[in-house]
Amino acid sequence: MPDWNSILREAARFPEPAFQFIRDGLQHTVKLAQSDDEAGRGQSRHVSGQQLCLGLRDLAQQRWGRLAGTVLRRWGVRSTEDFGIMVYALIERGEMRNSPEDSFEDFRGVFDFDEAFAPPAAIV
Repeated sequence: MPDWNSILREAARFPEPAFQFIRDGLQHTVKLAQSDDEAGRGQSRHVSGQQLCLGLRDLAQQRWGRLAGTVLRRWGVRSTEDFGIMVYALIERGEMRNSPEDSFEDFRGVFDFDEAFAPPAAIV
């Protein structure tokens, strides 16, 4: 069971646009999962923490291209664990749901932020 007080304290440092990005990323990830699973089309589909992190990475790169890391860092988001903190805060608020199989650990080290969101190279 997560330490809700700790998660909510940590989540307070993220601005509302970061939470909206998580909500948008969930919709994006569900659509990706449904397109991968023809049988699941039209049905509500649960995604794991790892799937959500990868979907968020994909959405950030689509939305902001090479500036994705800059946008996320400006919001204070520096790791996949930060995604997890916001997800669990949204669960606590009743805006998202989790299943008994879900764990905060699902968000740890899913990908390397510096590698996925390398800052744009300086133009010389």
